[in-house]
Amino acid sequence: MNRDTVGKITRTVVSQFPELEGVRPAIRRQAPPGDSPDLFLLTYKGAARLPNGKSLPRVVRVVADDEGHVIRISTSR
Repeated sequence: MNRDTVGKITRTVVSQFPELEGVRPAIRRQAPPGDSPDLFLLTYKGAARLPNGKSLPRVVRVVADDEGHVIRISTSR
């Protein structure tokens, strides 16, 4: 997966989770079902600030194809 594609996916993630600005994802290739294009799992790890001053760890997992189309986004609480 090239840098531009990762940047496109990261912009999508940051628009939903601004606390992940500047976080670089861990990238793993997924086995595609059937004749589907290659799929990748991008994992972003960061922390969200709470109103009481504490922080909440956040993990966002994104499944995307090699063209940067996001298929699924899931997050920890």
